[in-house]
Amino acid sequence: MTASDFLQLHRDPTLLTVVNVWDAISAKVVADVPGTTALATASHSIAATLGYEDGENIPVAEMLDMCRRIVEAVDLPVSADLEAGYGDAPDTIRRAVGLGIVGANIEDQMKPLAEAAAQVEAMMAAASAEGVPDFVLNARTDAFVKAGDRDPGEVLADAVERGRAYLDAGAPVVFVPGRLDEEQVTTLVDALGPQRLTLIGVPGSLPLARLEELGVARVSYGPNAQRVALTALQELVEDVHAGGGLPATMRILN
Repeated sequence: MTASDFLQLHRDPTLLTVVNVWDAISAKVVADVPGTTALATASHSIAATLGYEDGENIPVAEMLDMCRRIVEAVDLPVSADLEAGYGDAPDTIRRAVGLGIVGANIEDQMKPLAEAAAQVEAMMAAASAEGVPDFVLNARTDAFVKAGDRDPGEVLADAVERGRAYLDAGAPVVFVPGRLDEEQVTTLVDALGPQRLTLIGVPGSLPLARLEELGVARVSYGPNAQRVALTALQELVEDVHAGGGLPATMRILN
C-alpha cells in the first residue's frame, strides 16, 4: 500500500483507528488483527524498549532502525512518530521515506508559528523530493500538551491557528493531542475541515463512533498501547506470585 493509499484512509469518512506499535513483534500482532489497515509507531514506546527516556534522548539512528524493522515486518502502511525531528526534521523525514515510511508525526513544541510552518513546508518538500508527494505528515501542535494553566479558549485558538497554518504549508492532516471535549473537537473540525484532524485516544476520550460523526480523520493511541501490554505482563506476574498461572485467554501469537 502506497502513501496515496494511506492518505485516502484519512480522507475516507470512516474513522481511521491506529493502535501504535514499538517493535517487530508488536507490529506483526497488531497487523494480523482483522480490520487493521495501517500502523503507526510510538516514539515513547520505542525509546522505552531500547532503554531511553522519552524526549529525543534516543539517537535518531536507533529510532529509525526500529522503524525499519517494523516496516519490514508487515505489509501495511507505517507512519512513524519522530518526535520533533531530532534536530533536522526535513532530513529525518528524508531518511524515514528511504526506509519505506509513508507518514510521520512531528511535534511543533510551540515554536514560533512562522518557524513551525516553514518546517512543515520543508518536510513535505523533502518527502516529495524522495518521490513521495502524498506523504502523510501528521503535523502535531502541542497547544494542549503544553497548555499549563492557560485559558482553555486561548489554547483552542492557538490550536486552530497553528493547524490552519500547517495545512496551508502542505500538511494533509493535523494532530492535536490532548483530552478534548466535544465542543473543542467540533471547533477544530469546523476550522480545519472534515477528515483533517487526528486525535489521540486517552482515558475519558469521546467514543470513536462520535468522533467519526464529527468528521475526525484518525485516532491513534501513542504509548498507551504499550502500557496496556505491560499492564497485562505485570498482572501475570502478580497472579504468579499469588499462586496462579497463565490466563485462559492467552493466545499463541508468535
